[in-house]
Amino acid sequence: MNKDAKLSIRISTGDLEQIKGRAKQARMSQSDYITHCCLGRQVVVIEDLKEVAKQLRAIGNNLNRITVLANMGRISTVGLNRTAEELAGISASLRELQERRRWRP
Repeated sequence: MNKDAKLSIRISTGDLEQIKGRAKQARMSQSDYITHCCLGRQVVVIEDLKEVAKQLRAIGNNLNRITVLANMGRISTVGLNRTAEELAGISASLRELQERRRWRP
């Protein structure tokens, strides 16, 4: 986006500090944060995504181990295909959220 215009406003120090804090929390510049808010675009902050991703990887690793044992004939399992599909869907959704970097305080 080409930023070719300037907007100057006067606000209280407290409001400015809140805007700075929220922009930082959203990992956005103040300009981008204010633009998103004023134009009604959604800003979503997702906290602790690293822990969710860690747990998702652990579940995936366990699923892979079960699949290997099933393929070796050492165990019999039912419904792992659906479980794998659901896990892939969750993983894709988390990846999309992380890549979009859409945040809301």
